[in-house]
Amino acid sequence: MGTIICMTTVTITTAMTNAAAAMSMSMSMRAIRLPASGRESAMFDDFFVRAMVAGIGVALTAGPLGCFVVWRRMAYFGDTMAHSALLGVALSLLLQLNLIVSVFLVASAVSVLLLFLQRRQALSADALLGILSHSALAIGLVIVAFMSWVRIDLVSFLFGDILAVTRSDIALIWGGGLVVIVSMVFLWRSLLASTVNTELAEAEGLNPERAKLIFTLLMALVIAIAMKVVGIMLITSLLIIPAATARRFSATPEVMAVVASLIGAVAVVGGLFGSLTYDTPSGPSIVVAAVILFVISLLPAPGFSRAADEGGKS
Repeated sequence: MGTIICMTTVTITTAMTNAAAAMSMSMSMRAIRLPASGRESAMFDDFFVRAMVAGIGVALTAGPLGCFVVWRRMAYFGDTMAHSALLGVALSLLLQLNLIVSVFLVASAVSVLLLFLQRRQALSADALLGILSHSALAIGLVIVAFMSWVRIDLVSFLFGDILAVTRSDIALIWGGGLVVIVSMVFLWRSLLASTVNTELAEAEGLNPERAKLIFTLLMALVIAIAMKVVGIMLITSLLIIPAATARRFSATPEVMAVVASLIGAVAVVGGLFGSLTYDTPSGPSIVVAAVILFVISLLPAPGFSRAADEGGKS
């Protein structure tokens, strides 16, 4: 009797194994014969493709904005807003808020506070920027340290984790980027005129102060959507370096904005391939690629001018 039971068990086990193998083979065959739409979906699910789509979205958005950062000499202002992003991350974890929304709100609050304090002129602009920049960064780190129940990878927030972007991240990046680009189109004349001469812009009936406020809010939005790509510490580099590189190859401010976006996209693609090839961090690799392009732009080459420097001033 025991022998019969044993043989029956073996038979059942063998049958189940064969059925599982047949099912696995059937699934493999179906996977091989996926329709075109299925193959495209599988390709889009690849982490490298998602990273590239997200990075290019950020680069195209940061290009025009970075031109005004360079023309207005607001690099340290951008650093201050970027450092405040860590405070936004800490509050997001503490209050269980959406990360991008929290970072955007905190960066916006810091930018409005900066504009208010600069009007009072109690301290120099550099002193205010330094105080707010390091205060926000330090407060964010202290809040994170107190949250012992939360396991957080600070390195990914400081230097980016573009290879971990999801489809929802891509949707937010491109959606936010579209808002920035459309806003820049409507604000372009006002921003450009106030960059060249504030009094002249006011004489033409424009509102430079309102344009500056909206511009800082757009910077906060770019910082929020770019944080996962290059990280808090390197966000400003994605604004400044492509714009500074584009000056050499642009005759007008409009051309410079377009070229800066393209250079940023090239830096993202080159940095990601470099990261994949040499097993280096993706965020810093993108910045290194941008720096290489900037160094190339400094090489002597006839036929290029800097007419677009500082909003059209020679």
